[in-house]
Amino acid sequence: MSRTVHCIKLGIDAEGLERPPLPGPLGKRIHEQVSRKAWQMWIEHQTRLINEYRLSLADASARKQLSEELEKFFFDGGELTRTGYVAPASKPD
Repeated sequence: MSRTVHCIKLGIDAEGLERPPLPGPLGKRIHEQVSRKAWQMWIEHQTRLINEYRLSLADASARKQLSEELEKFFFDGGELTRTGYVAPASKPD
């Protein structure tokens, strides 16, 4: 059964995550305040960061960098780390 949260990222009521995506208080906070759609947006941003900056999740400093970026993405509103990603141009009809 889906649950609804007021998404802190999108500012709307939307379908929430089934369970906390991370352990600890941060995972609980995300579970309570982030929608599935916003979480998917984070996963896409995180993937670009990992690929472009060649982050190794075995490295504690890379995990710390991603954790700080996650906090900015959802809660702090700070400027996110830039990536070179450019959305594909839409095809004319």
